Amino acid sequence: MIEFKLPETRYALNSDVSVAYQVTGDGPIDLIVVPGFISHIEFQHELPGYTAFLRRLASFARVVTFDKRGQGMSDRMSGAPTLEERMDDVRAVMDTIGSERAALIGFSEGGCMSILFAATYPDRVSHLILTGCFSRSADRLSEEAWEARLEQILRLWGTGELTKSIAPSEAVDPAVIAQYAKWERLASSPGALRTLLRLNRQIDVTAILPTLQVPTLVLHSKADLQVPVALGRKLAAAIAGVRYIEYPIGDHAVWTSNNETVPGDIEEFVTGRRDHGLLEFERVLTTVLFTDIIDSTRNATAMGDERWVRLLGEHDQIAREMVSKHRGNLVKSTGDGVLATFDGPGRAVRCALAFGSAAKQIGLSVRAGLHTGEIEMRGSDVGGVAVHAAARVMSHCGSDEVLVSRVVTDLVAGAGLKFAERGSHELKGLPGKWDLFAASG
Repeated sequence: MIEFKLPETRYALNSDVSVAYQVTGDGPIDLIVVPGFISHIEFQHELPGYTAFLRRLASFARVVTFDKRGQGMSDRMSGAPTLEERMDDVRAVMDTIGSERAALIGFSEGGCMSILFAATYPDRVSHLILTGCFSRSADRLSEEAWEARLEQILRLWGTGELTKSIAPSEAVDPAVIAQYAKWERLASSPGALRTLLRLNRQIDVTAILPTLQVPTLVLHSKADLQVPVALGRKLAAAIAGVRYIEYPIGDHAVWTSNNETVPGDIEEFVTGRRDHGLLEFERVLTTVLFTDIIDSTRNATAMGDERWVRLLGEHDQIAREMVSKHRGNLVKSTGDGVLATFDGPGRAVRCALAFGSAAKQIGLSVRAGLHTGEIEMRGSDVGGVAVHAAARVMSHCGSDEVLVSRVVTDLVAGAGLKFAERGSHELKGLPGKWDLFAASG
């Protein structure tokens, strides 16, 4: 089984300031991701889609993320860093990792500093990618509207309110909002944020846009609630030879949507091709969930076709809701059950337990089997040993039971879930004996 490890946090020293950074991948191209107004390079891996986004970029490049001084895991400071100081921090990180030349991906406010760096050090920037960016911060809101917005941000800081503007597609899930709330608190205190946002209000790089000499790609979503698309269009119009791509949908936070489109467009712009590294991502580590309705044939006969079909429809709707709520991917219906995948084993187990309880309320008894392992992506379908293992685990379930393999119990240790031993079993077509455990909340 392949284990994906999160990158280690290291520090680059710029004068007397330590700048935290992480490196993902070891490709031949360096990509420096310049964050927006807040960041926390370690906790951001808890946000849905973030790690997958970086791994996709890492399929063709060495990807570097960092926290600006005063943010996240970098040194705190009095006041707020100027664009020049932020630019020096990028240079310090590049020098520390031995990067002579890199492509810069400027996200939101980070785009302005990326523009300044690329214009100042064109020999060190191979490509410039700007996503959800602007050239003049004051263009976003009038002074009166901005002051009101600033006070609202500070009043609600640490509650996850930011999710509504930068990741509205995620704002329907209370668990995700709680994660964004923690990200806000870890990234910056309200007082430091006030200073930073007041300084950012003064940012204006419009005058240097015509001086850019590096190939530049501007990406923006029409649905961006944080930075209106008109500002992205204005930015692109002022850059000679720019390539501009506008998406009909998508959040301000690019890792939450267009998850293949955005990194694919970046890859094509930087490398000239789009398919590099796709084979690597045809196999991924995931938790597989199989469910099955107990005595479905007998129930269908007893109820009659019309009533049974209606009940199956309710069952499928519950499955969709439960899998979505627990951030899973509903791969397909198996007729009287479902196949779903999850990027977190704890969420998968909780989904299985919740689904079983909900199914009981409509008079259905279901069983569920889970296993964590490597799967093969086959378009919208999945395959591989892990899929077969989850199905075989389910076959040993009793009525209203959720069984998991040992690897699942090992991965969710400390998550508050309870497991009872169900012995060692041979799983048809799979080598050795497998220890199985019944899950409970």
